[in-house]
Amino acid sequence: MFGLEKAVEDKIRQAMAEGKFDNLPGKGKPVDLEAYFQTPEYLRMAYSVLKSADFVPQEVQLLKEIEALREQLAACADEKERGRLTKAINDKTLRVKIGMESLNARKGYDP
Repeated sequence: MFGLEKAVEDKIRQAMAEGKFDNLPGKGKPVDLEAYFQTPEYLRMAYSVLKSADFVPQEVQLLKEIEALREQLAACADEKERGRLTKAINDKTLRVKIGMESLNARKGYDP
């Protein structure tokens, strides 16, 4: 075993002995690696880094915001506020469509 590998193994053993891995999320549950293996090998590391950093593409973030606005709209009774929410939904929906068209154009895809 190389020096670096031994140092890493020692750190892991020490952390285990100190109980630092005892309360990790998902402890005791099987790891679902299906999405990992469906991702092309050359993209796996990049996707893993982005996921670890809680990064989501702008279009995905906009879709989440649209859903939250729709929930607010459904619960809203004030007509002026409903108009503002509807406009915000329409604006964000347009931004998603433009972003997706731009992405598809760069990939040479025409739906």
